[in-house]
Order: sequence, then structure tokens, then C-alpha cells
Amino acid sequence: MSDAEPSTGNDGAETVQINLRLTQAFLDDIDATWEEQGFNSRSEFLRYAARDAVKHPEFSREGWKQIAASEHGLRTGEEELVSREEVISMMGDNSDGE
Repeated sequence: MSDAEPSTGNDGAETVQINLRLTQAFLDDIDATWEEQGFNSRSEFLRYAARDAVKHPEFSREGWKQIAASEHGLRTGEEELVSREEVISMMGDNSDGE
């Protein structure tokens, strides 16, 4: 549990401050990422990432590794983008839902 005093967030929900220990290199990566992706602050980015992890637990650490590897491949020219139809085919989804 936390000894932090709860406060009220912008949406009226109660918020609690937490402490998080990270390596400086990882924090540097986080800072570069939230700025590149247009978040207003590091805290906003971390809340978004945590919320996404909780709402989509089926998306595993392995999934993130695959995305990172694909991103690296795209940036280095080792991989090419695929169309929406190719992705659907690879996933075996025949529906038109978004």
C-alpha cells in the first residue's frame, strides 16, 4: 500500500501518487517516447501505458517484442509494410469489423 495522500484528478476520479524506480536509460527511452507521441507529460504517458496493459492483458510481453522487432525492421529497411488485407489474412480474421 501507499502512504500517499489521495487527490482528485481532472476527470473527478480519486488519484494516488506512486513511486517507481527505473534505470536512467529506460527513463530516457520513456521521455523520448512520450514526447515523440505527443503526450503532454511523462505521467500522462505512463497512465496511458498502464491503462492499456490493464484493459488488454491478452496483449503479452511477447506481442510488444514482436512489435519492437517489426519497427526496427521497418526503420532499417529489413522489412516492408503490409496492407490491412494482408494483416487480416495473417490473423485469420474474415470479418470486416474494425
